Amino acid sequence: MLQNAPSSSTDIEVPYLKAQHVQWDGVGLSDLPNMWASPYEVESLHVTTGDLLVCEGGEVGRASIVAGNPPEETIIQNALHLVRGRDTGEPRFLAYLLRHAATQDWFEVLCNRSTIAHFTVEKFREMWASLPGAPLQRAIADYLDRETARLDAMVAAKQQVLGLLAEKRRALITRAVTRGLDPRASLRDSGIPWLGKIPAYWSLCHLKRVLSSLDYGISESVDVTGCIAVLRMGDIRDGELDYSNIGFVDSVEESLLLRPGDLLFNRTNSLDQIGKVALFRGRSDYPVSFASYLVRLRCKPSASPDFLNWLLNSAFPLAWGRSEALPAIGQANLNPNRYAYLPIALPPLPEQYAIVAHIAAETAKVDGMRCATERTIALLKERRAALIAAAITGQIDIPEATA
Repeated sequence: MLQNAPSSSTDIEVPYLKAQHVQWDGVGLSDLPNMWASPYEVESLHVTTGDLLVCEGGEVGRASIVAGNPPEETIIQNALHLVRGRDTGEPRFLAYLLRHAATQDWFEVLCNRSTIAHFTVEKFREMWASLPGAPLQRAIADYLDRETARLDAMVAAKQQVLGLLAEKRRALITRAVTRGLDPRASLRDSGIPWLGKIPAYWSLCHLKRVLSSLDYGISESVDVTGCIAVLRMGDIRDGELDYSNIGFVDSVEESLLLRPGDLLFNRTNSLDQIGKVALFRGRSDYPVSFASYLVRLRCKPSASPDFLNWLLNSAFPLAWGRSEALPAIGQANLNPNRYAYLPIALPPLPEQYAIVAHIAAETAKVDGMRCATERTIALLKERRAALIAAAITGQIDIPEATA
């Protein structure tokens, strides 16, 4: 049990591991918290290289081998099981077996997830498995270590590609909304650090100069049924609105109904979500309003809502908005009137439309590459799971086992 203070004069303060340190891809050994423990607990619960750690709660059965060198006298909290092999057992084989059990939902049955799931030591001991002899267990574990490492390296490489594609997408949007499309355009210093140089003929202004109104949303509680949909702060994602978890009310003032071209921004949320904007493109199936943690921005004719949506979701306006937000416990608040003073550079309206079309075309290409890469990652992970299943159930002849 977690012990925050010594219970006897012999207790010592030692590092400890808890469930969050144990992930399928490894055991985190850096920046461990400390707790007090007796010399007996340190002796019996200390963790060494090669130990198998298994989660008792949370994502029950999640397991990984301790691959690095734990800090001296590191022990485990009672949310973990510590497994060491006998001469007849190989912990690495058991780790792969547990991984297969998790993918096949065995723990759903073993731990009765209708309540809070616990993979207790009794359930662990009673878990039946068909095991080969120790030499074959080690051979299978060696084979899977090699093959899964190869697949993991391929997944890591593809994930790096995703990172590069995301950076490319951000860069092309930022350049388009701050520099325009003509690389030969004459530039001038905007005098605004985040903007830098802008095309000489673009106009500088505060955001409020291109808005006809800023409006708070409704504060009524929503239900699963009703006549009018209500968008909330969790429904803003990547510049678009997500209707998958929409709530409803029976009535709303007509002035608070959204119309195509309205922008919504998060004024209250966690700091990493503050300032995110989405464009309402209209709905034919029901009228839509918005909750009080969102603010509606309605554009003047001089500004394209699509252009502002790309601009306001680019890196520097988001950073500016968050720097202006006032922190509170668990969340932050960005006052709409303060947000309205965001400095922006605005091209002529025809150029705004051209920039929007350019961004849509170029991001579609990047998004296509991202989707293809994500599909490849999913296939590699499926291949990994299938390989583990085949190896631990004897469907693969492991050459080392017959040597």
